Amino acid sequence: MNGPKRLFLFITIIILVSGISSLLFQEKKEGEVMEMTPDKPVFTEAISAEETDTLDEKIGKVLADQRLKGSQTGISIRRKDTGEEIYQYFGELRLHPASNMKVLTAIGALEVLGQDHQFETLILTDGEIQGKVLKGNLYIKGKGDPTLQREDLEQFALELKEKGIGAIDGNIVGDDEWYDDVRLSQDLNWSDEPFFTGAQVSALTVSPDNDYDAGTVIVEVSPGDGEKATVNVIPANDYVTIENRTTMVASGGARDITVERKHGENTIIVEGTVPKDSPVYRSWASVWEPTGLAVHLFAKELEKQGIELSANTKLTRGKTPENAQLLTKKTSIPLSELLVPFMKLSNNGHGEVLIKEMGKKIQNEGSWDAGLAVLEETVAKFGADTSTLLLRDGSGMSHKNLIPASELTKLLYEIQEQSWFSVFLKSLPVAGEPERMVGGTLRNRLTSEPLRGKVVAKTGSLTGVFTLAGYITALDGSEWIFAILNNNYIVDDGEIAEIQDKIAEIIITHFRNE
Repeated sequence: MNGPKRLFLFITIIILVSGISSLLFQEKKEGEVMEMTPDKPVFTEAISAEETDTLDEKIGKVLADQRLKGSQTGISIRRKDTGEEIYQYFGELRLHPASNMKVLTAIGALEVLGQDHQFETLILTDGEIQGKVLKGNLYIKGKGDPTLQREDLEQFALELKEKGIGAIDGNIVGDDEWYDDVRLSQDLNWSDEPFFTGAQVSALTVSPDNDYDAGTVIVEVSPGDGEKATVNVIPANDYVTIENRTTMVASGGARDITVERKHGENTIIVEGTVPKDSPVYRSWASVWEPTGLAVHLFAKELEKQGIELSANTKLTRGKTPENAQLLTKKTSIPLSELLVPFMKLSNNGHGEVLIKEMGKKIQNEGSWDAGLAVLEETVAKFGADTSTLLLRDGSGMSHKNLIPASELTKLLYEIQEQSWFSVFLKSLPVAGEPERMVGGTLRNRLTSEPLRGKVVAKTGSLTGVFTLAGYITALDGSEWIFAILNNNYIVDDGEIAEIQDKIAEIIITHFRNE
């Protein structure tokens, strides 16, 4: 074939190939789902209704949801028995975990502190009892117990009274030096600080109820007889000041209440409208300097028991002398029990206390820096690639924590042989179980059969962050480990929860006995 003919044939082939390619492109219907791979996400206007058999395709259709467009998602699914990762979508991408960070903290605490670990609060004196008078200072020394309550302080006062102490000629000193005096984790937003989710961390602190939100008070708002609602604080104290700006309205009116502490002080502003037929409204507020609240409440309990404080007695902070005499003490519930409200209710304060406690035990330094270093070493023992992690706190409140989904599932696989694994598993929320200390933050998700109870996992939520990681039992009885990390979305959290629940449902129903 001569040169001109060859050139003509070559041009003809190019035209034909281009035309076919163009035709194929134009024939692709709007709404078809292109195959999605972990490194090439594709979003379409709609999801094909055609049913597919593979797990990849089923999840791929969910990920094509327009609500995820412009956001980031990381997913990892492993076999629970072998650890084989059967599916991953951006599994190696570092994403913010929110409260999935608590998974790492719980693992670290169980491994480093042990499931039987308990916290202590000590009552000591550097003086002596002369007659019925304690001549010297009375120290209440905190060692990190987040479960200390007013009733425990009352018991201390009763025991001191039983020892014959009827008066104190000295100061009441709160010793919180078991940990450092840094109250807030490094990345906590200032706007979170007044609320219970951003409560200050102290080695000496008091919780208002059995949720153990240490360093907080409960503000109760109920209908009043006059123009304003009635506001009570639990535990009752005058360490905080209430500014009641509420207005009573007629029965059936709108209830609109806000409770917020002023930044940097202990004035709590309560405002809004309260109908005459309104039920009691409760809100948790953090306190500024929780050590001071503990000392204040302890002094009140002493006085309630008839133990007189001298005119010169001061309520203060300080360090207990080495030679101080122990008068009484309180020991907390074990870590195995504390993990239930920590994980089920996603208690941020517990996460930060456990970080500092790990630092105190291993490095004799109750700080975030020491504790996070210990945590990083601990998760490395379980195969975590710490070069791809950024750990900034113990609760997940930081928007700088970074964990890939595949690293999270790897950890959840590796810990299964540990003696404390059953304790860890029991602490996770169970989807669809209505009891608060069973279902926890998953009690209102995946509530229908056959999904109820099939997902045992930790939730996480921050602005633009929604996460879920744990264990799933499929309809055929097979067990799986999964992590779904959603970041940088701008729709409502409820819409992301819907997407995550759909993925969980796919895993549950994909593996079934035919």
